[in-house]
Parts: sequence; structure tokens; C-alpha cells
Amino acid sequence: METRVALIGIMVEEHEAVEQLNTLLSQYGKFIIGRMGIPYPQKEVSLISIAIDAPADEISALSGKIGRLKGISAKVIYQKGKQA
Repeated sequence: METRVALIGIMVEEHEAVEQLNTLLSQYGKFIIGRMGIPYPQKEVSLISIAIDAPADEISALSGKIGRLKGISAKVIYQKGKQA
């Protein structure tokens, strides 16, 4: 199956949803290359970047599920060029 490399940018504004977010990320763990989280208490927000290598439909599904969590938003950017 062809995979794509992508970054999912996540903004957490309601920290009550972090447990649900972590559960989702664990479910997709086999696709995740790396993860970086940056808390920004001055603005009461946390920023998370997820590097992922997965089929496009899996990336889209994960991003959609994350975006449906209350107080959390997500956007995806894909690698240009060749697909694996």
C-alpha cells in the first residue's frame, strides 16, 4: 500500500481533551515517525506536531478524528513529490 509523509499540526485549547487525543495517537502509533509538543501557558494553548508516514486515507481519518475533539484543531501538510 502506498504511503505519504505528512505533518499534522495540532492546537490544543481545552486540556480536558488531551486524554482522548493521546488515545487516538496511540491507535495510529504504528504510522507515527515522531511527535513534538510545546506548551504555551501565556496563551493557554499547547502546540503539537506529528510526523507521520501512512496511507493518505489513514492520515485523513486521524486528522478528522482529532479535529472533532472539543477544543482541539488540526491541519495536515503533505510531502510534495514522490509517494512511497
